[in-house]
Amino acid sequence: MDDILPIIYISTLLVLLAGVAVFLFQQIFRTRRQESRFSKLQRQLEQEQGTAEEYYELGSLYLDKKLFVQAVKLLQKALKTAEKEEIPAENAALIYNALGFAYFSQEQYDLAIRHYKDAIKLYPEYVIALNNLGNVYEKKKLVSPALEAYEASLQYDPQNAIAKRRAESLRKRVGSAS
Repeated sequence: MDDILPIIYISTLLVLLAGVAVFLFQQIFRTRRQESRFSKLQRQLEQEQGTAEEYYELGSLYLDKKLFVQAVKLLQKALKTAEKEEIPAENAALIYNALGFAYFSQEQYDLAIRHYKDAIKLYPEYVIALNNLGNVYEKKKLVSPALEAYEASLQYDPQNAIAKRRAESLRKRVGSAS
């Protein structure tokens, strides 16, 4: 029995180390793939005019890296290119939402609101944009418009956990202020 205990400890340690190693390799592989795509898109867009999708993808990668000013420039190019390409409204809404997020991250809330509203205008059932609009209204301490945005989100996705939680919290705040 005393001989088994060290074997169990070592086996457990080996299993944990193997799990950590697998996780690390997955992260390294994912990061390398993302960085490879990032540099490929950068080179390509420096040499030639890109598509709206390519500008959006590179802008999104900049957002992931928290390089918001560069992301805004690329997302604006994506919008201009999208107008020429006449892409579907849902795709243009994605670009507007990403632009809204970039401005929100820079605490430029009015610009964020404008772009979230543009996204919703193009694609009214865009739940993520509705949630984002509610969030930015909350940051500006505009409780009623925030609640309206979350309730609109819940109309399209009644199971939306974020909108449920935030709307409930705002209803309590509005109820206690009355």
